[in-house]
Order: sequence, then C-alpha cells, then structure tokens
Amino acid sequence: MTDPFAEIRPYKDDEVAAVVSGLLRSAEFLDTLAAYRLGRLARYVPRSLRFLLRPVVKYILSREVRGVSDVRSMQLVIERYMTRMIEAATGGFSVSGLDALVSGRPYLFMSNHRDIAMDPAFTNYALHRNGHDTVRIAIGDNLLTKAWVSDLMRLNKSFIVRRAVSGPRELLSASKTLANYIQHSLRAENASIWIAQREGRAKDGVDRTEPVIVKMLSMSRDKREQGFGEHIRSLGIVPVAISYELDPCDAMKARELYQKASEGRYQKGEQEDVASIAQGIAGEKGRVHVTFGTPLADDLETPEAVAAEVDRQIITGYCLHPTNIYAYRRLYGEGAPIPDALYLEEGDCTQAEFEARIDAMPEAHRPYALGIYANAVVSKLALAQRSQTPC
Repeated sequence: MTDPFAEIRPYKDDEVAAVVSGLLRSAEFLDTLAAYRLGRLARYVPRSLRFLLRPVVKYILSREVRGVSDVRSMQLVIERYMTRMIEAATGGFSVSGLDALVSGRPYLFMSNHRDIAMDPAFTNYALHRNGHDTVRIAIGDNLLTKAWVSDLMRLNKSFIVRRAVSGPRELLSASKTLANYIQHSLRAENASIWIAQREGRAKDGVDRTEPVIVKMLSMSRDKREQGFGEHIRSLGIVPVAISYELDPCDAMKARELYQKASEGRYQKGEQEDVASIAQGIAGEKGRVHVTFGTPLADDLETPEAVAAEVDRQIITGYCLHPTNIYAYRRLYGEGAPIPDALYLEEGDCTQAEFEARIDAMPEAHRPYALGIYANAVVSKLALAQRSQTPC
C-alpha cells in the first residue's frame, strides 16, 4: 500500500542511515556546520577556501553519529547537543506541570512560539528527561529552503506543514492531509505532536492562538461520529508556555517590527530563517522555563473557544523573569504597578546588563525590543482584569 503521508512525515527507522550518509556527503551542509562548529576559524578562512574545512567537519560529525541507525539513536545524539547547549547558552532550565500528564499516552502539545528550533527542542528535552516520549514536530515548508535542512528536520521527528501551495483547493487538500496525519500519529501510532499556536513566531511577544489552527485540526473529525468538543478532547490538546529570560533574536525581531511599522513591509533575506535558527540555538537565553498545562476538556464547542482556553493557559503558565519587569517599567514608567504575584522567577541577567543590551540597538528599534519582553506582563495583567482573579 502507498503511504499517504510519505511527503510530509518524519523519516522512519529504516530510512535514517541513508539520510545521515547523504548529509555527510552534502557540501552545503558541511560548510554551514563548519561556520557553527568551528566559529572563529571558519570566519578567517576565505570563502573560496572553505571547502578545506569540510573533511574536518565531516570527521567530527561522523564520530558523533557513529552507530546512528534508527530514530531513537538519532534522538540520543540530539539530546547530547541539547545538554551541551543548555550548559553553554542558558542560565538554567526548569519545568512544571508534567505531573498532570499520563506517561505513555499521546498528547497534542500546542505551544506559544518564540523561537523556530528551540521551542519544540525544549519541550522535547523536558518530556524526555521526565520519562515521556518525545514529540513529532510541525514545521512550515517555508523554513525548508534547502534539501539538507529538510533532511535534518525530518531526522528529528519533524513533519512538514505545506504552506507554499498554489490555490484554495490545494490549500484545503494540504490542510486535510495534515489534520489526518496528526490524528493518525496520535491514535494509530501513539505518537505525541508539537504544534505552534500560530503560524510564525510571536515576534512582538504577544502569545495568541489562531483559531484557523484549531479549524485545521478539526478537519480530521468524522462529523457523523463525533461532536466538535468530543473531537477536541480526543486529541489530548495540552497548552505549553515556553519562557525565555533573554531572546537571542530580539534585535533581529525589533528591526523587522520597526521596518513593518515605519515602511509598511519587511523583506526577509534569503537565508534569514536559517540565521534565526542558528542564533536561537547558539545565542544566550538566560533562564528558560517550560510550563505544561492541562488537557482540554470536551466543553469547548467552537475553534474560538478552544483558542481562548489555550491562550488562558499559556498566559497563566508563562513564567515571568526580571527582564520582563525591567522592560515593562522602561516602557510604562518606573511607577507602573506590578502585582507581587506576577514576579515568578529569579533572573540570570542584571538590570544593568539588560539595559546595555537594549541600548546597543538603534534607538528607533528599542521600543519594539522592549515590547518583546514587556508584552508578557501586559498579557498577564489583561487576563487578570478580565477574569477578576489573581495572576
């Protein structure tokens, strides 16, 4: 039988070895990895001579992936990278909420989206370190501009969200295939899923769920057999809030937000997403916290109601750091009231260090950079006001 999901699904165990071998032969992949792994040395080598670094990178990588023959062994290699990254580029990593989840059953983790690669990576790391299976990760085809990027992502249990389609009929077909694949993963293969609450990152720091994401998920429902609310409950949707003390891409995001506000548009560079992925991985993140919410019940009868509940749990679970408070007070005044209950986490970045970070950006970009941090406080205050309950 043909595989209806072959073009979008992650690679299977019997495909891993061949894909890894292909990556080790990819000159473009090796050149990209050289810039990341060899750092200053790679920058000093003229572009015309960088092919000389490929054997070095290939040797290092070959040793690291020696013995990789299936998905699990590949995940263990990635875990080692994650552990080194957390030690080198964070001030600490913490998790809450996993006690409400049942080990061994699949969930659809719907997360806020601040970083292209690190959001699902931190979710996976939290799950793996606490005895849960890792997830299959939804990733837009707009990020897969190179064949080696696609291979690398699909080795890491990523599946493709097709956005570059030519018309409404093709978009509908792609969305239904995606919804069916997600349901197939959850029900037939007992595999958990990670999906962002929106298309694209929340570059302004405002975490909001797009109801269209929920509508896409509902395309897998058999309307004769299931009501909408029952279908939502069956998917096991769990909101996830990922909180970074520092955003490695804050200056890049602020520049984009400023240009959109001042010029009405922003033209993304050809390899800008790849640069954002690299910066998100290697850049300083301060303390990072992942909060897992509780599975959605069956009393939500519309996509808008589901989106509102996901928003409520993500905003509630978002762990504020002192950088959020520094930014909020700089934008709204030192006397701006902040309830004590909002201050949830110790920080790794001092106020002086944070101020210097913001002041290193062009003056016109600074309000947008501050908003990336301050809007988490704004969202919590607005939620508390709506619900008339403490944050």
